Amino acid sequence: MKSEVACTGIGLHSGKKVNLRLCPAPEDTGVVFRRVDLPSKPEIKAEIENIIDHRLATTLGNERMVIATVEHLLAAFMGLGIDNVIVEVDAPEVPIMDGSAAPFVYLIKETGIKYQTSPKKVYLLKKPIVVKEGQKWIYAAPAKDNNLRVTFTIDFEHPLLKKQTYTFHHSFKRFEREISRARTFGFLKEVKWLREQGLAKGGSLDNAIVIDEFRVLNREGLRYRNEFVRHKILDLLGDIFLLGAPLIAKIKAYKSGHALNHKFATYLKNNKPLIKEVYLESSQISLSEKKASFVH
Repeated sequence: MKSEVACTGIGLHSGKKVNLRLCPAPEDTGVVFRRVDLPSKPEIKAEIENIIDHRLATTLGNERMVIATVEHLLAAFMGLGIDNVIVEVDAPEVPIMDGSAAPFVYLIKETGIKYQTSPKKVYLLKKPIVVKEGQKWIYAAPAKDNNLRVTFTIDFEHPLLKKQTYTFHHSFKRFEREISRARTFGFLKEVKWLREQGLAKGGSLDNAIVIDEFRVLNREGLRYRNEFVRHKILDLLGDIFLLGAPLIAKIKAYKSGHALNHKFATYLKNNKPLIKEVYLESSQISLSEKKASFVH
């Protein structure tokens, strides 16, 4: 990022006001969250080892701090190719904004993106793997075109959602156009239970799609006909970015959520022979919509 940029919102689950600032960071910093509201301003890296909770959101934590609902912001970083950034927040949760990654994409583009001199690290998947949890699964195989491709299927027992499948071929422009605007969603019948569990205190029709037994309650309707499955891809992109670098693979996911996304990323991180680190010079990174985002 070329300069600092800030926004204010509320936490989806905490309901608390949050001030967020994105700050340029030196090469090889990675994504670091900093709680400026706490003594000594503790920090935590956005890495899979630091996940402490995955109930309806991805939460990072250590002995000094907790930061929740990081997945939409991480998806924006991954989608636009941001490797190094300091995220300052003054609350225990990233603001939900409109329930998608679009506001974060806007902020990043507003300040501008610049290349740094160190090569960009990416992970290439070398062998096929499958991770399962009941009926849910994620299958990944090496990508022949040196790009990330995600095919995701959701299947709900609901007349509106039912079965939806969408395939996303990653490029910076495609991420912004096809995935970033897809909002989080939930069912009206679950709202009371969630709030009894101390969750969704800041949820509203302004930051989530809410569905009753037959219809979408949001007056403006859906942004995409299949917005639900596109948001699941957004969550997956944010979760696997906790590997510490973009993953280049061909991924198929069925009914996956944060828990299985984390299990998948953790399995890759703990089995080094499955992935290969590749370092790309700026001339090898394409911003073209017609080409793979990462070529080598």
